[in-house]
Amino acid sequence: MNLDAIRRDTPGCSDKIFLNSAGSSLMPKPVVERMVEYLYEEQELGGHTTAEKNIEPINAFYEQAAKLINSKPSNIAFTNSATDGYAKALSSISFKDGDCIITTNDDYISNHIAFISLQRRYRIKVIRAVNMPDNELDLAYFEHLIQKHHPKLIAVTHIPTNSGLIQNVEGVGKLCKQYDILYLVDACQSVGQLVVDVTKMNCDFLTATGRKFIRGPRGTGFLYVSDHVLAQKMAPLFLDSNGAEWTAFDDYQLSETAKRFEFFERSNASLLGLTEALKYANAIGMVNIENYNRKLSETLRTHLLDNGFRILDKGNQLSSIITFCEQDGKIDTIQKIIKENNIIFKVNNKNGALIDFTLKNVDQAIRLSPHYFNTMEEIEKVSAMLKL
Repeated sequence: MNLDAIRRDTPGCSDKIFLNSAGSSLMPKPVVERMVEYLYEEQELGGHTTAEKNIEPINAFYEQAAKLINSKPSNIAFTNSATDGYAKALSSISFKDGDCIITTNDDYISNHIAFISLQRRYRIKVIRAVNMPDNELDLAYFEHLIQKHHPKLIAVTHIPTNSGLIQNVEGVGKLCKQYDILYLVDACQSVGQLVVDVTKMNCDFLTATGRKFIRGPRGTGFLYVSDHVLAQKMAPLFLDSNGAEWTAFDDYQLSETAKRFEFFERSNASLLGLTEALKYANAIGMVNIENYNRKLSETLRTHLLDNGFRILDKGNQLSSIITFCEQDGKIDTIQKIIKENNIIFKVNNKNGALIDFTLKNVDQAIRLSPHYFNTMEEIEKVSAMLKL
């Protein structure tokens, strides 16, 4: 991994220390250049003609996304965000009164809100599995809940946005396969940060966003849809001409691929920007990215702990999301130092992590999320300025 070349491709890291890739990361120059190039083409030719001329580059998106998560292009749908893909996946499931969803305390806020919405509309049960004392998912309890409630869906967030925990999505996937239960994984914070392999997860759906660790543009993401789902003719509630062919006055034929989860109208400039970001990550290699990210995050987390801060990340496997506060739960002093030193960061609030932060008895946390364009020198510098 050529860090000097990566930083030259990342002008946004030249005048600041950027530690918010879990929020919205810095795009490499090739991503922006490709988007601008395409927009100039649209300026001259219009959207439809430009799209027709760029069929091969557009199709490369499906190949690059599939490569990143060890899938096939036919299992990939372009979406406007991870939440867009998540909603489409949920809408493809025929919920009825009395159905059950099993999830975790650490699922993303928008997912919890979606579950509550389904609960109100269809009177389904939403069951949250408990964690073990070390904050890992209790798979034995998961199996107990499965046997008791016979859920229609199990939904797990791979890495919660509010902590560095990496949840055991592969272990849950084995249970879902064993009991033939639909399985939805929110990989919004993991795709682009570490190796993600859908074949090992045994998931039916997986959602990802472009703007975080993939380093693509906002307004992009993708949805993985398994062959199992496609074979069952499952499809989102609302389709358009991209997802189905109108075959009779009152009938249509679904697309055979995951494109049935797409709409015709989209920003192809953004799609091509995401494609470049995927190419960039694939060229470096996710194993290399994961290993380097682990070094950065472990070093930063250790230094902050040595400096007397309260580290909120609990679990046997931790990611490049570091959440912390002072021992009394305050963040004011930390926030002041970070802002004065031109460090880009994020404050996580309790209303975005209601269960997790209630259990941890905190209202706010500082979130730092280094990525592979950061240097160890930057980590040491941030650690030094944050000495209590």
